[in-house]
Amino acid sequence: MKFINALVLFVARVCIAAVFIWGASGKVFAYDMNVQYMASKGFTMIPFFLVSAAIVEFLGGLSLIFGYKSRLGALILLLFLIPTTIIFHDFWNLEAAKQLPEQVNFMKNLAIFGGLLYVLVFGTGCCNDKKDEVSAK
Repeated sequence: MKFINALVLFVARVCIAAVFIWGASGKVFAYDMNVQYMASKGFTMIPFFLVSAAIVEFLGGLSLIFGYKSRLGALILLLFLIPTTIIFHDFWNLEAAKQLPEQVNFMKNLAIFGGLLYVLVFGTGCCNDKKDEVSAK
């Protein structure tokens, strides 16, 4: 049973990580489109923020998949997710016809936030692995 639990927790972390790794690849392979979108949201220093976001998403996603410092990875992704959700999925600022897709994306991010909170609290959730502990000192 311990193996099955560990496997299910691994699959859960991969599912959460997939969103971020996919997002990072989109920022790299659709760079110009992302630059335009960020400019439409009033961003400055777009190359810095776009590259930083891709790095955070990619490394945070890998952290979740491999279970190495997954709590730290989850925390960084949580901190990343808060402003990006508020800035890019601001359905409350849109006209009624455009609200639903952004509201769905906002709620999706809220669900991902919940999954990351689980990882932050429980780490990989298996094997009492010391490599994922957060120091209480």
